[in-house]
Amino acid sequence: MKGWRLIDYRIFLPSLLIIVAISIPFSMYESESLNLLNAIFDTIVDVFSWGYIWYALILLGAGLYLSFSKYGKVVLGNPNEKPRFTMFEYASILIAMGVGSTIMRTGMVQWTQVALDPPFGISPESQEALLWGNAYSMFLWSFQVFAIFVMAAPAMAYVIHVKKKPMMRISEACRCIFGDNFTDGLGGKVLDVLFLVSILSGAAVTLGLGTPIITYNVSELLNIDVTFGLTMIVTIIWVFLFSISAYLGIEKGIKRLSTFNMYLAGGLALFILIAGPGIFILDYFTDTVGHLLSNYLSLSLYTDSIAMETTTHVQSHMVFWFAYSATWAMLHSIFAAKISKGRTVKEMILTYLLAPTMLSWFATGVLGGLGVERYLTGQVSVLDTVQSEDPLHAIPNILSSLPWASVAIIAFVIVSMIFLTTTLDSTTYTIAAYTSKRDMSKVEPSRKLRIIVAAIITTLALILMQIGGLAPLEVISGLMGLPIIVIQFLTIYAAKKMMDQDKAWIYNVRKEQ
Repeated sequence: MKGWRLIDYRIFLPSLLIIVAISIPFSMYESESLNLLNAIFDTIVDVFSWGYIWYALILLGAGLYLSFSKYGKVVLGNPNEKPRFTMFEYASILIAMGVGSTIMRTGMVQWTQVALDPPFGISPESQEALLWGNAYSMFLWSFQVFAIFVMAAPAMAYVIHVKKKPMMRISEACRCIFGDNFTDGLGGKVLDVLFLVSILSGAAVTLGLGTPIITYNVSELLNIDVTFGLTMIVTIIWVFLFSISAYLGIEKGIKRLSTFNMYLAGGLALFILIAGPGIFILDYFTDTVGHLLSNYLSLSLYTDSIAMETTTHVQSHMVFWFAYSATWAMLHSIFAAKISKGRTVKEMILTYLLAPTMLSWFATGVLGGLGVERYLTGQVSVLDTVQSEDPLHAIPNILSSLPWASVAIIAFVIVSMIFLTTTLDSTTYTIAAYTSKRDMSKVEPSRKLRIIVAAIITTLALILMQIGGLAPLEVISGLMGLPIIVIQFLTIYAAKKMMDQDKAWIYNVRKEQ
């Protein structure tokens, strides 16, 4: 089969074997391994909370520096080259890749975790705790996390679109730092394998954790139990969709799905506003944005140091969120680099910082506002459900309180499914491009290779869901953010160094500038 011959097995096989080697023993001893991994993670929270907080802020600062300095006008391609996508298409793709189906879960129920365990010594379940709940949900999808996602992209885009290097890999981006011997030798392979391990595990976890968002709502709609059989059916349908999209490529698959889902998500939001408590949602959204902006710096630097022996949900979850985001950083950056041909450094960074943030805040305002209103009026016992069951159980309960509940649940399921589909087909596309032997500066990754990657991710996710290995792999994915952080800073330095060497701010800018 020709597709198999297109894979660079020197980095693909070691990555896959590492995932299997991690997953099987942890699955056999899930409780023990989870205790061990959670103990490690708790230690990181205790010792290194400050580090993750400053890491995210430094990346945001670096993004603003590259955008508004002389480097911002550098074109990622030939000068005056027309961008591959319109700005709406470009932003839609970055939104779909950046937030995925996770925004549907965090937007609807993340506020409950903070309301029950609020920061800054606030009383649980109080009005202020409810305000902090949605503000923190918005903060999760704000400038720091998207800076984490995009800040390796300038180096990767410069390598592919300006340098015209054939391999779209982290090792290639760092060639200007470490030299040819390291890049072409064992050191370069270690960097590339580390990237693939983080992405393969993250993709499997995302598929495994994203599926329940669908299954809980489908079970409510059809009045059936959530079983592994239902999970498998939903997963197979999902895989079929994202395999088709990945096969069609960016132009015919990912772009069309992403732009279509923007309209569909907007329609769902409008339906909730009209059929639900629209005035309350808009008022609560306004209050939440004001509260977030007023306290943005305090939340960004929050470590809860005075509490000493206790840890709030915000502190521990923020560290996990930044660590887990770091795990995905290279995937987002490489995909953003691939679709940014013809864009300037400034356009790429600021679009990724602003477009997903604005969409996420709006989605959180609508979905979270609906849940809070239902809790305050007593129509849905949201906090009781979250405390006694899986928080995802609260989602169909909240949606069922709307008029035409079946329509609301179906729309929610479709939007969630397309969001996850676009995330996973972007993942499949990126992994295929990363492991391909073909010249990625000139061609797209093989369609057969994309299907092979999709099949591998699906098989891994289903096996882990069946044997119970997702939970350890989720924690491991978060822990793997530590080495990725080092690589991110290397790529930022590499981008600056390459542009300095080429004097790109003089020779690779649009003529009108």
